[in-house]
Amino acid sequence: MAPSYSKYDVRRRLPNPSAAALLVIDMQNYFSSIASPILPSLNSTVSISRSASIPVIFTRHRHLSPSDNPTLSEWWSGDLIFDGTPESELLPDLNRSPSDRIVEKNTYSAFRGTGLEETLRGMGVEEVIVTGVMTNLCCETTARDAFVRGFRVFFSTDATATGSVQLHEAAIMNLAYGFAYLVDCERLQKGIGLKGRG
Repeated sequence: MAPSYSKYDVRRRLPNPSAAALLVIDMQNYFSSIASPILPSLNSTVSISRSASIPVIFTRHRHLSPSDNPTLSEWWSGDLIFDGTPESELLPDLNRSPSDRIVEKNTYSAFRGTGLEETLRGMGVEEVIVTGVMTNLCCETTARDAFVRGFRVFFSTDATATGSVQLHEAAIMNLAYGFAYLVDCERLQKGIGLKGRG
């Protein structure tokens, strides 16, 4: 059965390797039950991106104290990811390179208060490919924020995940309707993977 967002997947485009960056959102131990099932697709996406010389940037969600984001602390009843704990660390099986940047954040958007936009602009990046967890929270918010800031957005359907299929597909439906081109490993491999070797 086709996913519920299929009818909105009407705008087709592939990233331009010379203008794109891959964002890997919050693939941390705290989210391991959600993140582990997509690890093969995510690591493949990272490999495809590297083959096309697309820079890879990881984000890590962590809090120094409940007061650094009182709204989030209230919303999640204080269940936060604190810096320095094993839960805050990136999954050990991620396809990471020592040279990859890690952006530290304490809210849903990877752009808010992190300097990410300035970093991307300084690298000549005009497009972002969003992967990671959770589809409907940090990934979706980062994708929307990127779009509003003028970046062309590509959103992975098989290298993102959240707590339920319903939430995952609802987020992708909204993004496909108004914010992002949808991609998956197969589309990227056929498109930018070939360009990267050309």
